[in-house]
Order: sequence, then C-alpha cells, then structure tokens
Amino acid sequence: MTNEKKGNYRWTICALLFFATTINYMDRQVLSLTWKDFISPEFHWTNSDYGLITALFSIFYAVSMLFAGPFVDWMDTKKGFLWAIGIWSLGAILHAFCGIATSGIVAGEWFVGFEGAKHAIGQVQDVARVINVSVVLFIFARFVLAVGEAGNFPAAIKATAEYFPKKDRALATSIFNAGATIGALAAPLSIPVIAAYWGWEMSFIIIGALGFVWMGFWVFLYKKPHKNPKVNAAELVYIMQDGDHEEETTPEMAVPVVKKKMSLATCFKYKQTWAFAFGKFMTDGVWWFFLFWMPAYLSAVYDIKSSDTEGQLAIFVLYLITLLSIIGGWLPTYFVDKKGLNPYEGRMKSMLIFAFVPLAVLFAQPLGHISYWIPVLLIGLAGAAHQSWSANIFSTVGDMFPRRAIATVTGIGGLAGGVGSTFINFFSGKLFDHAKETQMTFLNFQGEEAGYFIVFSFCAVAYLIAWIVMKSLVPRMELIKD
Repeated sequence: MTNEKKGNYRWTICALLFFATTINYMDRQVLSLTWKDFISPEFHWTNSDYGLITALFSIFYAVSMLFAGPFVDWMDTKKGFLWAIGIWSLGAILHAFCGIATSGIVAGEWFVGFEGAKHAIGQVQDVARVINVSVVLFIFARFVLAVGEAGNFPAAIKATAEYFPKKDRALATSIFNAGATIGALAAPLSIPVIAAYWGWEMSFIIIGALGFVWMGFWVFLYKKPHKNPKVNAAELVYIMQDGDHEEETTPEMAVPVVKKKMSLATCFKYKQTWAFAFGKFMTDGVWWFFLFWMPAYLSAVYDIKSSDTEGQLAIFVLYLITLLSIIGGWLPTYFVDKKGLNPYEGRMKSMLIFAFVPLAVLFAQPLGHISYWIPVLLIGLAGAAHQSWSANIFSTVGDMFPRRAIATVTGIGGLAGGVGSTFINFFSGKLFDHAKETQMTFLNFQGEEAGYFIVFSFCAVAYLIAWIVMKSLVPRMELIKD
C-alpha cells in the first residue's frame, strides 16, 4: 500500500454532486424565467402573486430542510439522495400541468392539451378566479419541488464529508456548489428558448426529466468509500486521514464502529448550530432573490425580456461571473496549508473577505443609468461572493460536528435560510407592487426602481452582519464530541 498510487474516485462522486446541484437549480429557475413573459399573460399574475408563490416555496423548502437532514442521516446518503431528486423531479414536471388543471377547474375543460387549456382559460370572464386557482396549483407544484430539493444539500454535504478529508471539503463543496452557477448559466440559454418554441409547459417537463437520468448514474456509481471497489487503499487512507469516520471501516479495523445518531434536539443545544443557522438566515435569501428576481428586474427597470437575446445574454454573463466562486474553495485551503490556521479559522478569515464583496451592490442602481451592464456585473460579483461564502459556511458543519450529525445540522441551517428567503421574496413582491402603484420615491429612485434599490441595500450588508454574529457565537474552533 505504501507504493500504491492514490486513486481519484472521490472526484467522480464530486462530479455527481455537481450535476445534481446543476439540475436542482435549473428546476428552480424555470418559473423565474417563464412567469413574466409566458405564464403571467395566461393567468394574469402580478408581482405580488409571483412573490407569494416564491415566498411559499421558500418556507416549504425551509421546513422541509429541517426534516430532510434527519431523513438523509436515517436513510443514509445513497437512498436519501435518490428519494430527494426523485420527488423534486416529479414536482418540477407537475408545474407543466397547472394550466390544464386550471382549465378544468374554472372552465370545465379537463381533457385538453396545453394549447386547448390556454384557449379555454382565455374565454373565462372571472379573471380573479383564474388568478386564484392557478396560483394555488402552482403553489402545490412548488411544494412538491421544495420537499424534494430540500434533500440536495444535506445529502451532498454528507457525501462530501464521506469522501473528502476536512482540508479538501471546502474545495469539493465549492466545485459541486458551482453547479448552482452552471444551472443558472444554462437556464437562460435553454428555458426561454424551449418555452418560446414548444410552450412554457415543455420547459418544466424537459428540465424536470433530467433528474431521473441522474438517478440512474447515482445508483450504479455511489457506494461508501470503504465498500467501493473503485476506491483503492491509498485513496481510502487519504480520505480517512482525520480519523472522524465513526461509521466506517478503516484499513486497521475489521468491524465498523457504529455510533448513535445525534438527535435534532441535541443539535440545537450547541452554539455552533445557531451560528451556522444565523449565517444561513441572513444570506440564503440574497442568493434566492437574485435567482428569482433578476429576470423580472431587467424587464421592469430596463424593459429587457428574458426571451430576448439581450436578456438571455445579460443573465448568462451575470451567472458566468459567479464561477469566480471556485476561489471560495481554494482560499481556506491556502490559509490552512500555507498559513497554518486550523480549518475553522481559515474558513472564517475567507468568509470575512467574501462578506465585503457584496457591498458593491450598493452601486448597482446609482450607476445603472449609465448601462444595465453595470448592475449585471456588480450583482454577478455579489453572486460569486455568495457562492464562495456558501461553500465555506457549509464546510464549517463538517469541521466541528461528527459525521452522524452533518445532514441534520445542515437541515437546520437550511430551515433558517429558507425562512430568510421567504421574508425577502414575499416582501419584495409587495414592495415592488407598492412602489409601482404609488410611484414611490426613495433616494432619487422612483417606482419599482426605488423598490429594487431598497432590497439591493439589504443584500449588500447581509454578509457582514452574518459574519459578525457567527464570530461572536463561535470565536474559535470547538469540536462537538457528543
């Protein structure tokens, strides 16, 4: 074993996590890229209607995260991930049939195709009923999507902790977390095109079906490292170098030692859990706001549609910039290997650097009159900082908690992040409609533009607030031994 070359199968697992996260974010993006130009004209939605749908999705996701973590710890990584992606793929496809269901409920026309449903809905005089019924149906579809998607990050973080030593986890997390960026890049180039040529319904069906394809690869490629014949002895030693694999067999152990799972209530006893949860609460909503509202922002402020080449290019460039987030995985490794910091210190120092970058968003609106490309570029930089922050805040869980608790604590943080996302999406929709109707003025901005400036200002400072509170709660690395 001394002379054996270390294998790299762990990166195959990382690639699977990357593609799962890419599909996850593409499924999440379909509605944001189709509602304004394709769905809203059919169902007569307002910003408040869309804001309600996205806010409820966030709270469904948040509550589901609380249970998804323990579920993944209970089912274990392989089965837990299969359940998660299967449910969310089904939920994604369900969106496509909301039009037909609306047609059946409000017009009595059930056995019609997508175009027939559009025609039937167009003949209904009671617009308010069309709005209410369609919104409820989309909320149900988003509920199914949220329940499944809640399992992605607990399962992915758990798989990362199983296949990577602590010093490499932020890098592995930043790589698979870059799937969010790739999904966001691919979405504006594909989804509006599919919607324009084959209808918005097919965009949900085609993107949703990708998850079922991924499941086939996961079934055949994933096994625990110590049970995986693709992982050679040298790679296994490297993976297990931290000595924290309580549930796995080491080369020196013939029988695995299985310790009791850490309960949800026990996890809440630790300030490390609360620090992680607060960091997620303050910052997850920022990313989700950019994800859900940027197409609408370009349409409302600059009259650039997501179906236009100009709009697709702008969204593509915005998320292309977020690929800079790969630095988020490299920087803490640099601090650990070159500066001698422990993993937590290296991550917190990196996160402080990333927390200053979103301050650039304060200038997005003031400089936006020069060109819409300025807010696109600045928000893109903020998105890169968020993804770098996200990779590291996830990794703090693996730094301090035993593996048997990682998915559960990640789920608690996901709940907090979802609650924060619910607030920002719901109140943003209300704010934008109010600003538009009253032509509200704020710091020389008027109408919806004033509303966006207010939300951008919060997004700019959220990370610094989160870092200060996290550092106050957990000033230094403290391992949980329970």
